[in-house]
Amino acid sequence: MTRATNPSASPTIGIDLGGTNLRVALVSRDGDIVAEEQVPTPDTFEDLVAAMAENVRGLTPPDTVTAVGVGTAGMVDFEGTVHYAPNLPMLRRAPLGKSLRETLGVPIVVDNDANAAAWGEVCHGAARGCRHALLITLGTGVGGGIILDGGIYRGAHGFAAEVGHWQLDPDGPPCACGEPGHWEAAASGTALGELGRTRAAEGRAPNVLARADGQVDEITGYHVGDAAEAREEDGLAIIEEYAGFVALGFVGLANILDPEIIVVSGGLVALGDLLLEPIRAAFDHHLEGADYRPAVRVVAAELGSRAGVVGAAAFARELEIDG
Repeated sequence: MTRATNPSASPTIGIDLGGTNLRVALVSRDGDIVAEEQVPTPDTFEDLVAAMAENVRGLTPPDTVTAVGVGTAGMVDFEGTVHYAPNLPMLRRAPLGKSLRETLGVPIVVDNDANAAAWGEVCHGAARGCRHALLITLGTGVGGGIILDGGIYRGAHGFAAEVGHWQLDPDGPPCACGEPGHWEAAASGTALGELGRTRAAEGRAPNVLARADGQVDEITGYHVGDAAEAREEDGLAIIEEYAGFVALGFVGLANILDPEIIVVSGGLVALGDLLLEPIRAAFDHHLEGADYRPAVRVVAAELGSRAGVVGAAAFARELEIDG
């Protein structure tokens, strides 16, 4: 379990590996990005390792890199092997940590990207000072990071916090993974678009439909969000309905884990309180003993797209200290 300690004075390297882009950054002890490179994610494992190493070396003078942290989508074990990543086909039982260590000759830590984002928010963002926190990412899917007693909780094999694949309804719509009724199928940004299409097809979302030029099949979560931001009744109603699905997952996690704070990240957070207020209301309505327990704050992430790379660099600081 990664735990917060006093950070070292020197900047460290963080890498955020996504299905589209590879981001490598030199990050200060205060969580500020000093320098960074961003390139398209290579298609093969060998090219990926080479690109990571090349960009790390390009950000720092020779022989000055002391540790590197990597946050990547997928199921990552404690040795830094990525066992499965749906959007990164080159990462199937891929020894990413081992290969980077051999290439760069420095300590490497590899973890799930949502764990890295959660650690970034604890060290430098919305969850600073919290020892029990959840980070939930609402994007194409639903991701999560769990902070328990001041450290990242990774489970027995490193695969914990795949919260999007919690089955809430065995008769519900299929998740992208193929299983029915997963939380992700109702609470992701993709699901918001599906909800918008459903309501438009029922004749209940004329303004949302107009934003998609009258094409039901073209409606996405962005059209729903735009309608809500314009305070159009149908857009607001769809956001409120969607927020209820998000809150159901928050309630279950909070009842099990008892966090101080739930930090919400991902593109939908740009909606601000238009999204967060109905989530908070539904969360408080359904949480067990809500009137008899300290409030659990539900807040927007502070680091935005920087959370993963900043958190990965914070992982690297731990390696420097431990070494």
